[in-house]
Amino acid sequence: MQIGIFATTFLNPHEPGPDVDGLLDQVAGLSVAAVSFDTLCLGLPSMPDAIPPEQIIQTREALLARSQWMSSLSATFNMAHPDPAERATGLRRLEVLAASAHAFGTDLLTLCTGTRSTESMWRFHPDNASEAAWVDMRATMEEAIAIAERYDIRLGIEPEVANVVASPQATRRLLDEMRSDRLTIVMDGANIFPAGTLPRQREILDEAFDLLGGDIGIAHAKDLTRDGAAGNAAAGTGLLDYAYYIHLLRQSGFNGAVVLHGLSAAQAPGCVDFLNAFDIS
Repeated sequence: MQIGIFATTFLNPHEPGPDVDGLLDQVAGLSVAAVSFDTLCLGLPSMPDAIPPEQIIQTREALLARSQWMSSLSATFNMAHPDPAERATGLRRLEVLAASAHAFGTDLLTLCTGTRSTESMWRFHPDNASEAAWVDMRATMEEAIAIAERYDIRLGIEPEVANVVASPQATRRLLDEMRSDRLTIVMDGANIFPAGTLPRQREILDEAFDLLGGDIGIAHAKDLTRDGAAGNAAAGTGLLDYAYYIHLLRQSGFNGAVVLHGLSAAQAPGCVDFLNAFDIS
């Protein structure tokens, strides 16, 4: 396995515009090679309508110059939004990112299976468990897979308690229904604990890896301070049994990037040291 980090960790909202070289220099300062990227780092929206080719070339060259690689490219939009027009816009922009993925140096785009909330794609809504929400999300996923086929890329999906695909069981259902080798799993041990289940975290992690361990394409490394919501704390600062999480990743045969996020730039050196203590790299 290899330690990675979200490039957005180093975005400074007070600067007039992102500097890709400056962002990647900070990653290099951590002796980290795997970078999960977002077009926010280019001064564009996360789901842009277009990406200037010169920015793609600049980013690829900047990564290569530092012996870094793009472990994934963010392509999150609300795949279960109740408004079909919103889903269609997301798919159109997904194709923009898919068409650029190989030029950036990656074949993995990460998705959000979405929610019925119209305020945030990460916010829980009681209708997420409805069959209508599943049908809409599945239809969107089918179109996303067709895009992935056209551009020879993979799509990363992850169980997340606030989304329609809220559990490892629902994720397994989606994989089985789609039957596509274009889908892979983003495993995040901090995202899978419904309210009241944290005392059983080893049992729940075991089940997640039993169901999904053979399909993991990338892993996330963050932490949680309570169950019932997705974790959003820096790795090693919360309640996740990290020794067991890393053990299960290793036991599953996963050998890809374990990507830090949910942390500040100031926390990054400590989080890298935390993962290194598990002999990740």
